[in-house]
Amino acid sequence: MNFNIRNERSEDIERIFKLTAAAFEQEKHSSHTEQFIIDALRQAGQLTVSLVAVENDEIVGHVAISPVTLSSGTAGWYGLGPISVLPRRQGQGIGSSLMKAALAELQDQGAAGCVVLGDPGYYGRFGFKAYAGLELPGVPQEYFQALSFGGDLPADTVQYHESFDATE
Repeated sequence: MNFNIRNERSEDIERIFKLTAAAFEQEKHSSHTEQFIIDALRQAGQLTVSLVAVENDEIVGHVAISPVTLSSGTAGWYGLGPISVLPRRQGQGIGSSLMKAALAELQDQGAAGCVVLGDPGYYGRFGFKAYAGLELPGVPQEYFQALSFGGDLPADTVQYHESFDATE
């Protein structure tokens, strides 16, 4: 496994779209709109972090991070996702490498923290935890997790950018 992680480039956009669609195609807990969400975030200027894992000029993984809104108005919080790895390359450490690089980039930018909606078993490996008082409406508490980069964890309702409603 010999891949590099770098910022997305304009020539990567179509490949990121196809990779994301393929990565979520068989996921039962997916809306199957993740590729549209990334495009909508990009078009809205809301992709704070967009990294690709590249091996032999093939994009094998991608991660997106965008700002979220907290009900208290607390600034500096972001939402991780979607994160995608080619189905034939899943389980080989690409997603973990993308996660670590994306979280490090957020910290370098001075972010207060990051939230994620997903499997606690997976995201817990990176320090994400569910916290009482921090919620995403309509989502079971244990699947909405946060990682603070040093400050207090807010007790708030979180809202993702409207791009997460994109369906095409």
